[in-house]
Formats: sequence, C-alpha cells, structure tokens
Amino acid sequence: MAVVKSSDQGTRPYRSAVREEGARRTRHAIVVAATRLFEQQGYGPTSLAQVATAAGVSRPTVTTVFGSKPALLSAVLDEALAGDDEPVPVAERPWFRPVWDADSPEGVVAAYAEVCTVIGRRAGRLFEVVRRASDAGPEVAELWERTQRNRRAGAQMVVDQVRKVAGSRSRRASDGRTVDAIWFFNDPVHYDTLVHECGWREKDFTTWLAAMMTDAVRRD
Repeated sequence: MAVVKSSDQGTRPYRSAVREEGARRTRHAIVVAATRLFEQQGYGPTSLAQVATAAGVSRPTVTTVFGSKPALLSAVLDEALAGDDEPVPVAERPWFRPVWDADSPEGVVAAYAEVCTVIGRRAGRLFEVVRRASDAGPEVAELWERTQRNRRAGAQMVVDQVRKVAGSRSRRASDGRTVDAIWFFNDPVHYDTLVHECGWREKDFTTWLAAMMTDAVRRD
C-alpha cells in the first residue's frame, strides 16, 4: 500500500482551496460576460464562443461549467435576481427582511416595492431577454414559465403577509384578483421601461409602484 507523505497531506487543503477559488472566479467571469452580451445583443445572437472570449476563457470551459446556452441563461438570470450565486431564496435575503418586519399592510407593500426596485435594477433587461427568447426551445420556454410562476408565488406571499399583518385569519374570495394585480406590478420589465426607457428617477419609480400595489390591496 502506498504511503502518503506528511508534506502531501499538508498541501492538499491549500490546493483544494485554490482550485475552488479559481473555479468560482471563472464562473463569475462567465456570468458577467454573458450578462453583458445577453443584454446588449439578445439571446439568439449571443454564442457561447462570444461569451468565452469576453470572459477570457475557452469555449469548452463555458460548456464544462454550465453545460448549455439555456443553462447559462438560467444561471445568469438567477444570479441577477438574487445578487450572487449563494443558494439562498430571495425571500430569505436580508434585503427582503423589511417585508416580514413591517407592522402594517401599507408597510408590507412599501417594503415589497423596494424589493421589486432592487430586482428590477438587476434583472429588468434580462427578463425581457428571456421573454423574447422563450420560443427558442423548450428549455428557455420552461425558464420563462418558471419566472412567471415564481413572480406569482411572490405576489401570493406578499398578499398573505398583508392579510397576516391586518389580522385576517383566512384568505378572501377576492384574494385571487389582488394576487393578479401584485403579480402584474412586480414584473421587473416595468423598472426597465420606466427607469431606463422613460428616464424616471428610481425613487419616483418605487413611490409609484408602492402606490399602485397599495391601491390594489385596498380595493380588495
């Protein structure tokens, strides 16, 4: 049986840490490059070879890390939504915490408007990229459908929190329409349209969004 030298044992953890850090830097470089290219060119015209060149890696490296172009788009969108690559749900992020801490329905909605602004800033253009690419194949179509399901789940979560803070013990028959409205307004594309295209100040966008969602909740 081979004997492992103590000097080898001492260097393995270091080498492992170096490899892990290198892999993370490579992944980050690819995501940054892909984000820029997807936003500038769209999904269809952007190739994995272009992403590799922009990231300073080989094309096989991109494939090894992400597997496919749809998988890369999914990773880019997920990271934009969350703000990093840590496996922590959006609702458990520190910047989502004010939604749970608010002590009034209006406070819940105002805090959620801030959340939507943060997400819109990071992912508004990418949402439009995914929407336009949704007919490019089943994987991208499923990614688009998943984003819609997740947005609706987020809207339902906020309406439930409003009910909880207001002291309502059960859902109302009209909750479905309220969720519909919140789901409509939490679309990150609204941020891209009003802030990037129309030149709104971000603060004005957040104020408008909070007012629209508060009105939807009050109408219920």
